[in-house]
Amino acid sequence: MTSVELLNWVRGPGLQIAFFLFVFGLVVRFLEMFLLGRKTDLSPARGSAFRGALRTIYSRSLLPPGEMSRREAFVHVAGWTFHLGFLLTLFFYGPHIVLFEDLLGLSWPALPNGIIDILAIAAIVALVALLINRFTDPVRRMLGGLNDYVAWTATFLPLATGFLAVKRLFLPYNDMLMLHILSVELLLILLPFTKLIHAVTFLVSRGYNGAIAGHKGVQA
Repeated sequence: MTSVELLNWVRGPGLQIAFFLFVFGLVVRFLEMFLLGRKTDLSPARGSAFRGALRTIYSRSLLPPGEMSRREAFVHVAGWTFHLGFLLTLFFYGPHIVLFEDLLGLSWPALPNGIIDILAIAAIVALVALLINRFTDPVRRMLGGLNDYVAWTATFLPLATGFLAVKRLFLPYNDMLMLHILSVELLLILLPFTKLIHAVTFLVSRGYNGAIAGHKGVQA
């Protein structure tokens, strides 16, 4: 199989297989969560569960912790930098929008390539900084496990290979593009089965915890 044939397979049947496994994994994980159920709370309501859910989603997603050390402030800023850079690069880079249009029939304006370059570099630098912080923070280093590093690698590779492909660095364009697509497929396959699942469950988990706190009248 030539490199061109391999590239065509990767962005054709390979991508379809990865997307199928991604959807299948998500369905399994959501079924696991919702089939577990929860015991009926028989205690009298001291507040609104719905408001508690919204309050916790807002406070845990947007607001920094009240009393942060410099290290925690760094993690908060670096985390936001990575997430924004990754999402904006994913959804507002021109070729990505063309792919979404082919898949979903939807299209929207793209950001200038120069802005995308800055966002991608910022996300890559933030990811590397967060990894260094994990190695240098004794608590995070002790608590970290294989799952954390697998998730980091699966997130880092699409950004790095995509940037290198666009800039035509290290490898011929087609080869680097193939690596980029393969890394995206790896991310899709791993996402439902690693800590990366928080990308699609964080609203549910934070809302669930907030609803319990709101029902009990806890202002958190």
